[in-house]
Amino acid sequence: MVIYDVNSEEFRCFGYVIDGMDTAALLDNLEKVSPCPEDGTVYVADVPELDALPVHKFLSEHIYGGMPVEIGYCSGTNYKLNCLEYHKGCEVNVSPDEIVLLLADLRDVREGKLDTSKVKAFRVPPRTAVVLYGTTLHYAPCGKFRTVIVLPEGTNGEKPDIKEETFEDKLLWGSNKWLIAHPDTTEARSGAFVGLTGENIDLTGLI
Repeated sequence: MVIYDVNSEEFRCFGYVIDGMDTAALLDNLEKVSPCPEDGTVYVADVPELDALPVHKFLSEHIYGGMPVEIGYCSGTNYKLNCLEYHKGCEVNVSPDEIVLLLADLRDVREGKLDTSKVKAFRVPPRTAVVLYGTTLHYAPCGKFRTVIVLPEGTNGEKPDIKEETFEDKLLWGSNKWLIAHPDTTEARSGAFVGLTGENIDLTGLI
């Protein structure tokens, strides 16, 4: 599988690199509060120690246009695609480690289905902050990593108890979180919508 750089032309439809944001305090504190499991990943949506940093104001004002945001993390060890998710609003990722993001375009989804041949891989250098558009399908980073995750406040909370009235409701997996799973995953076995067809991409040995 080709692994592109986030500064490449191929990344332009999925997001962009943030210039001018000081990530030092954010990443220093991330290493204090986040574990890094050797097997699997851990995700925490909102971490008070990270929210308290001055960069929270920068993110809210300059990336989200004044919207309230939450700063959390996803950390651990992962090499597989497994699922793809999206949110109504962009997501910011920044890591002290090199990570690889597996991404696809929401506009390629048809009735909740997407062939994984549409997925592209992007290498993110250490300490490089990237914005993923709301139309960018993504999931856990690949590699061994600690990664800051910034999202609109309330995202990835408990799934709202609503009556299913639209097709998109079938994909709803949490607050502001729509998920499409590969059949060979824990999420699928737990009831997530199965819509990824083709190979469950595995980057073992490639990164």
